[in-house]
Amino acid sequence: MWVKICGIQTVETAVCCAEAGADAVGFVFAESRRKISVEKAAEIIRILPPGIDKVGVFVNNSYSDVAAIDDYLDLDLLQFHGDESPQYCRIFPGRTLKSFRLTNPADLKEVKRYRGSVKACLLDSFEVGQLGGTGKAWNWSMLSRRASQEKYLSGLNLVVAGGLTAENVKVALNHLSPYGVDVSSGVEVNGQKDCGFIRDFINTVRSWENEQSA
Repeated sequence: MWVKICGIQTVETAVCCAEAGADAVGFVFAESRRKISVEKAAEIIRILPPGIDKVGVFVNNSYSDVAAIDDYLDLDLLQFHGDESPQYCRIFPGRTLKSFRLTNPADLKEVKRYRGSVKACLLDSFEVGQLGGTGKAWNWSMLSRRASQEKYLSGLNLVVAGGLTAENVKVALNHLSPYGVDVSSGVEVNGQKDCGFIRDFINTVRSWENEQSA
């Protein structure tokens, strides 16, 4: 299970993620309370051990802006939360995660258009005026049936986001058995990442994995 902790802003948080066993850390370059400067991201990346994916999070940036940050930081993956088209995603082959905000099963029709254009689709919750990081869960049961997943997500890796916490992540995993999970607000206290919450979240995911293989 690929586990990403998003919205990293400090060296201390990055170290905690690495020590807790995260597979990826996300740096938000879009307007957000979790936005980070390229220079600060570079400082954090320098201390990360090998093997952790460095993910840049963007919203409707120009190709030149994304490419410049990508080149400067040597990012592993690019996560798009705006109106980026399948054609735009294919500019960065094999390295893009595209976010989709869900309100009902009909929204999943849009996901199918990205098959073959992205490494993974990230399914998030919808809230007016926000393009991610809502802290709210979506209705995981809309994809809990295998037929639904095959209809909409065949050929796509699924990453689950939106309102995940150590307390509910096993419910999401039981419904969806995804490729990965992405958490931000669910490991925060008063808007700041909490190392104990990060450890609890990752340990819970690993516990679920062990239960599946038992």
